[in-house]
Amino acid sequence: MTTPDTPPKADPKDLHRQPGALDIVLSVLSSFFGVQSSRNQERDFQHGRPIHFIIVGLGLTVLFVLGIWLAVKFALRAAGV
Repeated sequence: MTTPDTPPKADPKDLHRQPGALDIVLSVLSSFFGVQSSRNQERDFQHGRPIHFIIVGLGLTVLFVLGIWLAVKFALRAAGV
């Protein structure tokens, strides 16, 4: 007989601290892919400031769009168009 896997308990210190700059960037990147852990999401919603996530999200979106644009330009140049 097997027992259901229980998720590891969250470190209480981890949930009561504000997310740092790297935590915010990693949270936004993981949310782009839809793989944010519930523990990090709970920390972000309880202790994070929304404006930080909005600014980082907009910045990363602009970088993503510029990256796609540059890739298309390089592909067109390589194709001789």
